[in-house]
Amino acid sequence: MQFSFLLTVLLLALAQVEAAPVKPQQRTVTLPLKRLPQRSDLPPTVLLQQHINRSHRRHARMTGREGPSDAELVKRMEKRLHQARYDKRFNRNGVNVPASNNEDVGIKGPNRLDSNQLGNGNQNNSSNGFPQAGLDAQNAGNLTIANQPTTNNSLGLDVEGNDVGYVATVQVGTPPRDFSILMDSGSADFWIGGEGCQSLGGGDCGNHVFLGPNSSSSFQTSGQQFQVTYGSGQVAGDIVADNVSIAGLDLAQHVFGVALLESQDFSNDTTKFDGLMGLAQSPLSNQGVLTPVESLAKNGLISEAITSYKISRVSDGLNDGEITFGGLDASKFDSTTLVTVDNVNPQGFWEASFTVSAGGKDLGLTGRTAILDTGTTLIIAPANDAQAVHAMIPGSQSDGQGGFIIPCTTTTVVSLAFGGKNFDINPVDLLFTPVDPNNLQGDCISGISTGTIGTPQQWLVGDVFLKNAYYSTNVQKNTISLAKLV
Repeated sequence: MQFSFLLTVLLLALAQVEAAPVKPQQRTVTLPLKRLPQRSDLPPTVLLQQHINRSHRRHARMTGREGPSDAELVKRMEKRLHQARYDKRFNRNGVNVPASNNEDVGIKGPNRLDSNQLGNGNQNNSSNGFPQAGLDAQNAGNLTIANQPTTNNSLGLDVEGNDVGYVATVQVGTPPRDFSILMDSGSADFWIGGEGCQSLGGGDCGNHVFLGPNSSSSFQTSGQQFQVTYGSGQVAGDIVADNVSIAGLDLAQHVFGVALLESQDFSNDTTKFDGLMGLAQSPLSNQGVLTPVESLAKNGLISEAITSYKISRVSDGLNDGEITFGGLDASKFDSTTLVTVDNVNPQGFWEASFTVSAGGKDLGLTGRTAILDTGTTLIIAPANDAQAVHAMIPGSQSDGQGGFIIPCTTTTVVSLAFGGKNFDINPVDLLFTPVDPNNLQGDCISGISTGTIGTPQQWLVGDVFLKNAYYSTNVQKNTISLAKLV
């Protein structure tokens, strides 16, 4: 395959599912989240570089720095492609396993995923290697259906792929229609693809649901424009007002954006969400408007602008993730472990002070802060910090390009402490993907990577950690809460 073709598709890693809202009670509402898959037809190290590149740009935007140029990112990707092309450890199609080999290695083919076999709650034990259920989901990219919720105001989380991205369904317009929306705690703009949207790569914006005057009688445009750049793409369009319903809570003429230009990361048919909801604080908004959760609070539909996340992993087979507006779902966490800390970021991101330990040893990394971001898959740490963590993982080694290789059978526990409370990262979450999909007890690529960080003390902490804690943010109090999951 030509490198030029590969480079045009490396950032495509998205999909959707459907779930119905549960009527809120006591001014607390909960939406489902849905996982987004990573591409499974790329070599493991290329998938890693894809996520590192996104994180670098995302972190630069968060810290107000100039991010790496396109040329820099392409150069890094080309280096990974050359490495993968000539490295005999990788099969030709990356992490996909040829169907003819399935019986020999005990791995299902990409079209043979059985959602009933995606784990039994005991596949967390990383001493058994990279979870088979995770590899099946990664290869297939199919939907794993969530169980029915067991508590009020909760919706099930359907899982797509192997724990990459989170999407909820909201209703917009008159008549109301379902839109699949990516939920992102690391940005503050809400937008949906607009009628007549054009892709920056040429053509229209793909097989998505679009909003505009032809589909909604309550649609109103302001004549003002907006533009947002993310780590994985950009959009531009008009600021509009229309009716938005979030888990049955109706916001009349909420102000947000419709995208009329989208980069290929958003416009491609393989990107199955129709828009993005930023859930940081509104001072960060490029549109200059309230976030949906802030609007819900302002209109008295919820008591406080609180957003809470329970993010699950597919290999557990529990499929119990959710996003809650207006409060915390006490059934998801141990209340005796709940800790609340100040948000130290003045720009509108969610950032807190923390310390790090590994293998039960405090690493002595003082003065560190972590931006907690559901829109980032990996943990991105300063080079010296990432090296200090991996020095505590027996058998780990640097790949020389900002990543690390660790044993798939590692049992080393890395912990992040907030407000004096330790939160352990399950060793299985340190395993980004196996180097050789035929050997799930061999080497794995680490989910903690080196980043070009603004300061030597700042980390970007994504889903590798957030799958291990209940995570809640409060705009009015400017605080972050974390608790251990049950």
